[in-house]
Amino acid sequence: MGYTVAPESITKEIRKAHQFITFSVNTPVQYALAEYLTDPTSYETLGNFYQKKRDFFLEQIKGSSFEPIHCSGSYFQLVSYKNLTDKSEVDLAEELTQKYKVAAIPVSVFYKRKLNQQLLRFCFAKKEETLEKAGAILRTI
Repeated sequence: MGYTVAPESITKEIRKAHQFITFSVNTPVQYALAEYLTDPTSYETLGNFYQKKRDFFLEQIKGSSFEPIHCSGSYFQLVSYKNLTDKSEVDLAEELTQKYKVAAIPVSVFYKRKLNQQLLRFCFAKKEETLEKAGAILRTI
């Protein structure tokens, strides 16, 4: 965990690995989580908490060109954009981030063959204010 200030040539290379590193957890944090999980009252409400977040996000993107794909047990929502554009997942994710300031993860990056299924993944583990702003933007695309 940390940050980097470096020339673009270096940060370009860092970004290639960044996404895969940020979803890994170091050993001390794993031990802390294991201790946290010994008390069921600390996590029993998480399912409902994230379901409300998901429902809120889905409500925000209603009327957009993004079609939600049913998923559960995650704080990511998959959406299809097949009715919006023929762009690749990576190209659309980059455009959303750069032009609209809404980050999405192209599902294709998780496949060795880089399949383009026209699917994006949005994280809804955000403040409602952030989800409202993202939804408003996504409805205009």
